Amino acid sequence: MAVPGGGARDDVFNVLDLAEYTKNRPWWRKIFAPNSGSSAEKYNVATQLVIGGVTGWCTGFIFQKVGKLAATAVGGGFFLLQIANHTGYIKVDWNLVQRDMDKAKQQLKFHSSGNKMPPEVKSRVDEVIIFLKKNVVLTGGFAGGFLLGMAS
Repeated sequence: MAVPGGGARDDVFNVLDLAEYTKNRPWWRKIFAPNSGSSAEKYNVATQLVIGGVTGWCTGFIFQKVGKLAATAVGGGFFLLQIANHTGYIKVDWNLVQRDMDKAKQQLKFHSSGNKMPPEVKSRVDEVIIFLKKNVVLTGGFAGGFLLGMAS
């Protein structure tokens, strides 16, 4: 190609193989946006702490309320069963209970001897650990907020 000024110009273009490019990108970046990386890449430390703290506090507060409700329901149910047992509405076959407990103990001993984690669980645990390492400030804010939410 002739260039004004007398010389020849060689244009160099990089070719982008879109099929290869999309294979190397995580699925969440394909769906949400090219900017949807870890929060450590997008936000400063103070923002990460605030986001983590607020979401942690909300989660802790809800966890506390639901936990109290669940404990009340289980305790109330146990109390009603004890009253029903004491007044004679319920008769417990303790021999059957003992036999079932022995069977459950044997099954637990059998299943705990192999102490290996299934590969599906291991891969999910690895993903969570990688996320926590990449977003350590956000995770720290969430943990602190969760504890404050549980205490309030």
